[in-house]
Amino acid sequence: MKKILSCTATALLLILVSCESLDVAPLNIIKDEDLLTNEVGLKTYMANIYRNLPIEDFYYRNGNGFGRHWEQFTNLSGISGDMLGPFWGNSQENGFGYWDGAYQWIRQINHFIEVLPDVAKGKVADGVINHYLGEAHFCRGFFYFALVKRYGGVPIVKTEQKYPEQSLEELQVKRDTEKDCWDFIGEEFSEAARLMNETAERGRASRYTAYALLSRAMLYAGSIARYSSLNFVEGEAYSAGLVGIDPSEANAYYQKAYDAAVAVEGHADLYKKKFSAAYDDRIANYVEIFLDKDSPENLLIREYSLTSNTAHSYDATLTARYMTADGLSRAYPNYELMRIFDGGNIKVVDDNGYPIRFNQRGDIRNGVEPRLRAIVYFPDDELRGLSFDIQRGIYESFDRKAADEAATPINNRAGLHTTNEKAAMWNGRRMIGECGTGSSNADGDMTRSGFYVRKYIDYNKPKDDCGLYRSTTHWIAVRYAEVLLNRAEAAFELGKKDDALNCINQIRERAGAQPADAAVFLLDPPDVWNIVDKKVVENNGRDIIRNERRKELAFENHYWWDIRRWRIADKVFDQTKFNALYPYYVYDEDKYIFLDEEQAYLNNYFTFNKRFYYEGLPGGELNKNPNLWPNNPNH
Repeated sequence: MKKILSCTATALLLILVSCESLDVAPLNIIKDEDLLTNEVGLKTYMANIYRNLPIEDFYYRNGNGFGRHWEQFTNLSGISGDMLGPFWGNSQENGFGYWDGAYQWIRQINHFIEVLPDVAKGKVADGVINHYLGEAHFCRGFFYFALVKRYGGVPIVKTEQKYPEQSLEELQVKRDTEKDCWDFIGEEFSEAARLMNETAERGRASRYTAYALLSRAMLYAGSIARYSSLNFVEGEAYSAGLVGIDPSEANAYYQKAYDAAVAVEGHADLYKKKFSAAYDDRIANYVEIFLDKDSPENLLIREYSLTSNTAHSYDATLTARYMTADGLSRAYPNYELMRIFDGGNIKVVDDNGYPIRFNQRGDIRNGVEPRLRAIVYFPDDELRGLSFDIQRGIYESFDRKAADEAATPINNRAGLHTTNEKAAMWNGRRMIGECGTGSSNADGDMTRSGFYVRKYIDYNKPKDDCGLYRSTTHWIAVRYAEVLLNRAEAAFELGKKDDALNCINQIRERAGAQPADAAVFLLDPPDVWNIVDKKVVENNGRDIIRNERRKELAFENHYWWDIRRWRIADKVFDQTKFNALYPYYVYDEDKYIFLDEEQAYLNNYFTFNKRFYYEGLPGGELNKNPNLWPNNPNH
């Protein structure tokens, strides 16, 4: 009888982590016949795999992997519209080596798939066996998805590797082509959908979760096929098909993505429990999407708890310091992201270029899309009975044009009083707000963009309970809005523009946004990248879909991968700086103005090199297995 080791074991190439000695059996071995012959054991086995799925959640940061830590929420996190920070300093965090962790769990899944039918036969109902096998295929596809989107082609291992039963040569598996890997991922999610039940308990996958992931994966593959040949780095790996896919394959992948997304229709729905025509209701409805565990939109969530020591620190590290028990606020939405929402390009200067005067800082919220209000905290918004008191400084008077002001270093402007100290006063008024803005690295608890992230913040959580590792808000790994966006993109690429437009407008209606302009949407897109000032400009349906993904999925860790699969990351991040919208008090007028400026302290330019479209294979793996060569281009 085969055995499952509680510590990770074997396979020199892909999953070599020994239990001190391969010749000595560990004391805590659990036999298959004990674990896989009852539903409690099966659930325990799969729960361990789910717990280690590479979901890019509250704990994930590119460069630090999937480990449990809170420091990932840096002031750079908002630069791509994601929660994760893809840059550190001014260089791309490329290649943190997510490899062993994936193959260790792939080995466990391979073992499970191989032995379950025989071990559980006659002891567990056939339908239950099939569902668990479906979950195993789903999880194996999930792990491979995480590998392939980083590295391109990787070794496909479908059977349990055993050491020392197998020779070193047998364990040194070659890389498969990127196309073969995407095909395998598609097969895994398709098999999962065939085997799994239509419904599942919260936190686990169902048939329609598998279809949703199939739509995501095949959309990714279609993008690689269509766009990687237009923007790539030459190299032996590219020539061999280890990275990149022939453009002729694109439509087949888009069709699979489209069909999978259509299969989910009727089995999940957009969240509208609080939706109505009222502006405030639409804001509240969108906020609740990310707090309601029983949302009909959720297709897969990850839960956290204090008792299991899995609680995270999102509430402590994403809002202003004085609204929390401890922690530092380190993620701020940049103004570039906000500008793509309806009304988000806030008018702060008049037709003559002079700053508009506002009676209250919160007046700039008027007229912006409800979805944006639900994603971002504006100045004067409230949380836990406290106001987002955001101010950059005080002008004694202000009578010059904004363009002239922007050209003058802030510390040299006549009549401007600012500081990094929250309590500092000028003529009886505080110079900066309780929430900032900060202007140095030490000011980690104050916004540097003029705004804070609202999505996923638990507004019901008391301030005293908003400490490090005290948050239990669930993370949504898959939701129906993404499936609609996948469908829209695949449909558009296949020429089904009316269907794509319908999907986009379903999302916009729920968001409280204006319907997409049908005349613009139906235009054929050009072959060249439609990017101006580092933004996708909406001149056709493809542009509209891409911007809609960025808006709807902001801070959910999709955009970073989207601009990579579209092969536009090197255009978006090309000596790029990011802006803030700073409120100032004008003393002699008792009014506020807002200036569009570069973010304080964030003085770096950000550039994405084309070679980063694929990470380099980990050096340790290349040294252990010569069959993994050639490495990816320029690595």
